[in-house]
Amino acid sequence: MSLWQTYYTVTHVDDAVRLLANHAGQARIMAGGTDLIVELERQTRTTPVVIDLTRVGGLDEIRLGDDGLIHLGPMVTHAQAAASPLIQQRALPLAQTCWWVGAPALRNRGTLAGNLVTASPANDTITTLRALEAQVTLRSSRGERTLPLADFYTGVRRTVMAPDELLVDIAFAPLRENQRGVYVKLGLRRTLAIAVVNAAVVLTLDGATVTGARIALGSVAPTIIRAPEAEAALVGGPLTAERIAAAAEAAAVAARPIDDVRGSAWFRREEVAALVRRGLDALHAGDGRLGLPTPETMVTLWGKTHRWPRLTGATIAHHVGGDEPIECTVNGQNVAVQGANGKTLLRMLREDLGLIGTKEGCGEGECGACTVFLDGIAALACLTPAPRAHGASIVTVEGLAKAGELHPVQQAFVEAGAVQCGYCTPGFVMSAVKLLEERPHPTRDQIVAALSGNLCRCTGYYNIIRAVEQAAERGEHERVKG
Repeated sequence: MSLWQTYYTVTHVDDAVRLLANHAGQARIMAGGTDLIVELERQTRTTPVVIDLTRVGGLDEIRLGDDGLIHLGPMVTHAQAAASPLIQQRALPLAQTCWWVGAPALRNRGTLAGNLVTASPANDTITTLRALEAQVTLRSSRGERTLPLADFYTGVRRTVMAPDELLVDIAFAPLRENQRGVYVKLGLRRTLAIAVVNAAVVLTLDGATVTGARIALGSVAPTIIRAPEAEAALVGGPLTAERIAAAAEAAAVAARPIDDVRGSAWFRREEVAALVRRGLDALHAGDGRLGLPTPETMVTLWGKTHRWPRLTGATIAHHVGGDEPIECTVNGQNVAVQGANGKTLLRMLREDLGLIGTKEGCGEGECGACTVFLDGIAALACLTPAPRAHGASIVTVEGLAKAGELHPVQQAFVEAGAVQCGYCTPGFVMSAVKLLEERPHPTRDQIVAALSGNLCRCTGYYNIIRAVEQAAERGEHERVKG
């Protein structure tokens, strides 16, 4: 089954805009693709043309502009935003939001712009960006327009975007010295969880007096909403327990939830009050970080790489049924693969290259069994289009051993008995290798964070964590000995 008919890898944003106009509503943008690939695989969406932005330089910039606004390019990933010193210092709730999206390899692929365009009322970043009063800029062959994020949505998974428009910028004012913010979320598990309810709060203070409040709520209405009555309950006085309780109850009244598989409407209203109270209590106590790691301690699984390399030259087109090969480096060997232009990278590796160590567990980025290194960054092969590998460097679990000797992480997994059925093991090993490249002396919390996107149904994780600790200890021993 081919997921598309033509896959364009553009090298300039103007090429993407031109192609969107030329294909008249028959094209979709590939940024992170974490939603789009799943929809195409499940055939809940079809699109003959895909336009890939991931190789365009400059689209992943996070900057404070001359206009005083923080600007995020359309290829800024959740991992980049979470680890950005600027975002952590001047927009802390957004860093918290992005850190609690998915798990490391998924955050390395998923983009904030894609999260906004998907337009699910359960999406995390929309809630926080509503509280930050963000704006978005859309570009087409007809020109550009900028509008408040509040005016961007018309319903569940519906926006005002025309089929030929591309989201090229997200912008918002940084929090001032007298402003504080927090993001809180309830999911059915600690990681890789879609929000049952989420909330973002931004307060403006004059001493102890709240002079302004913004409370945004997610997964409780057809779109992300504000809670004006709850905001009004906070303004004009200090952040007391009574005011916090009143705001929490008013926020619950503002919610218009439905019953679904993640929770009943009654439960969601109760949790709106609980989350808003938790966020306000944290701000009152001066503990608004809520355990968010600093950029210096955050685990990203980037290794020594911080962004995807750009391409130059003309737009590259891969046609299904065409003779354009996907040329890339896999485990140090140059390869040219034909017949994979309509596949995912996972299927290309397994079906065309015979590299079956990369496993398919879930097919939607939730188990980590397909983790590979794409241009040095941990990525999920099941959510990566095969044509994205053109001109890229890929490492699979088969490429870790050198000269017949296991990688230290592989050896540690053997010695620690960190394998039972073994199906998930390649993904765990790949995540652990990238962690130790990034953090040679990881704490236990950093190990757990690095492996949070890898699921095992056999071992209970204890020996897996111990194996990573042993590999780190062995690496230090070898360095001292050398």
